[in-house]
Amino acid sequence: MALALGCICSVQGLFAQQAWFDEKDLTLTGAYYYPEHWDESQWERDLKQMHELGFEFTHFAEFAWAQLEPQEGVYDFAWLDRAVALADKYGLKVVMCTSTATPPVWLSRKYPEILVKNEDGTVLDHGARQHASFASPLYRELASRMIEALARHYGNDPRIVGWQLDNEPNVQFDYNPKAEEGFRLFLKEKYNGNIAELNKAWGTSFWSEVYASFDEITLPKMKQMFMNAHQILDYKRYAAKMTCDFLDEQCGLIKKYAKNQWVTTNYIPDYDRGIIGGSQSLDFVSYTRYMVYGDNEGIGRRGYRVGNPLRIAMANDFFRPIDGTYGVMELQPGQVNWGSINPQPLPGAVHLWLWSVFAGGSDFICTYRYRQPLYGTEQYHYGIVGTDGVTVTPGGREYAQFIREIKMLRQEAEAFDEKPDDYLKRTTAILWNPENYWSMDRQKQNRTWDTFRHLNHYYRALKAYGAPVDIISEEKDFARYPVLIAPAYELADSALVDRWKAYVENGGNLVLTCRTGLKDRFGRFPEAPFGAMIKDLTGNELEFYDLLLPETPGTVSMDGTDYAWNTWGDVLKPDASNEIWATYKEEFYEGKPAVTFRKSGKGSVTYIGVDTQDGMLERKVLDKLYARLQIGVMDLPYGVTLEYRNGLGIVLNYSDKPYRFPLPEGSKVLVGTPDIPTAGVLVFKY
Repeated sequence: MALALGCICSVQGLFAQQAWFDEKDLTLTGAYYYPEHWDESQWERDLKQMHELGFEFTHFAEFAWAQLEPQEGVYDFAWLDRAVALADKYGLKVVMCTSTATPPVWLSRKYPEILVKNEDGTVLDHGARQHASFASPLYRELASRMIEALARHYGNDPRIVGWQLDNEPNVQFDYNPKAEEGFRLFLKEKYNGNIAELNKAWGTSFWSEVYASFDEITLPKMKQMFMNAHQILDYKRYAAKMTCDFLDEQCGLIKKYAKNQWVTTNYIPDYDRGIIGGSQSLDFVSYTRYMVYGDNEGIGRRGYRVGNPLRIAMANDFFRPIDGTYGVMELQPGQVNWGSINPQPLPGAVHLWLWSVFAGGSDFICTYRYRQPLYGTEQYHYGIVGTDGVTVTPGGREYAQFIREIKMLRQEAEAFDEKPDDYLKRTTAILWNPENYWSMDRQKQNRTWDTFRHLNHYYRALKAYGAPVDIISEEKDFARYPVLIAPAYELADSALVDRWKAYVENGGNLVLTCRTGLKDRFGRFPEAPFGAMIKDLTGNELEFYDLLLPETPGTVSMDGTDYAWNTWGDVLKPDASNEIWATYKEEFYEGKPAVTFRKSGKGSVTYIGVDTQDGMLERKVLDKLYARLQIGVMDLPYGVTLEYRNGLGIVLNYSDKPYRFPLPEGSKVLVGTPDIPTAGVLVFKY
């Protein structure tokens, strides 16, 4: 799954929340609509019904470049003007989109050099989407002309509340010749035009890889076995930068004309992407989230109808800290068409997902889409209304129910930050940088290593505690958090380690895990023993690490209980200042420490050197740590989560069993009941 290469500070984020959204609204709810897909005689009927269902905004022109610019340099906004006027007639604000995910056929045919080229040489073609290269200066110029024309037309229009750039922008691993030229320029800038500096960073003396000039460098063939891992790391940085630059360029054009309209884009929460938060110009970020598409990450036999209990929660906790404001631009209203198996959601599940988004602090929620399409790639994708254009689907009814509930709660809610003290005292941050994932994924050392599973061991425990969690980048202020967890933070430097030390000395409680601090930012080992970078911080020497077969796992023991592991185990030699909390069993290093704890300054450092199979050891370590720190926690069953915002408590049940929530004394139930069924929601005022 990726975090920010660069983030806007929390002060700016708070300002954005105040500037763009009225806190009294709690959240706004909208739906995608594609006027170009439907006979114009139906537009008014559709937008009127959208309003009657309670929706407050709609979303236009996401994939409409061919209609906006039917010929190069010839623009047609008349049809879109009529659609905007109808939305306004029925009280619907409009989110305008830049359409760059789907360039028109005239552009692809006249300028085929702008098409993305895959590593295997395949050139993408017109007929899908995201087939134009972000690294192509020509494509960027053509896109800029269209975007500026659109922004000039709508940038001062009070009916337009904001803008979405592109659609689900991705890191393109593009082998277009312009991408290769751009990569060389990126490297020249990064290494100060000094090829010797690059050779040192990439370790090119290994296997006779030395370059005499930047012009000799090509894009790395990532499917080629043993390709230089340091080169691949830089290529992924470059590819992420191309996407961020394209977004920043679009944003700059819109901001020339749009003075009172926000600008965002809708990322997919795959946390290995180095683009999320990397654009410095967006007012805030938003995300796309689909919950039921054929996996079985839910709980119980029918869990696939409800979805992974933490999928929305983690996205909330990842996106909210970037700017302090976020929304969900796409949330499914029912069955989708693109999954491996596309089942009906469990009745109530759509309503549950909506409340899950709200619980994390969202300012808006938008559904893809209002009408189910009659043709095209997404024919079987449900909408708020079905194929006849008027019959409300089950998910549509659940959206309408949620909207009614939110409008009722607007009379009950308090300030956004009104939250119980015991809840706030549990606040925990998880430090994340996608470059660690990129580095480890190229050199896993164990086929069963999974960076996101490792992170999830800690995240799942924190949500069981009923803890507010922020997943943050290094640019954030660590001191805000009583506990900071840095899972498998492989790439580090002295500046980061010094910040960790200062955090601990000033009273912070740092949790580090296996693989942390093994490499520098170029992905190289320091000329020092393993673990030397963090030895003074943890009080541990790293004797060696071990990796076991999954079929014959090892055992690590803590407080009389044994836990299975195989993926990674650091064998530690702690100094006298450390407490030993867990040790290995059954191996030639039986009795050696796996988990240590030490007081340092006003804070503490916990080192968890082993990645267990089910994460239960990691949970027990955190249990012990929070008890030591006198931080009170809950013990919610997996599938049940609790969040607070606006003076409201929101309890969500993704499990396959009913759950009775112990209401705080004096609470007032507003939605649901304390006996919460599967896919049920409880909202109370405490």
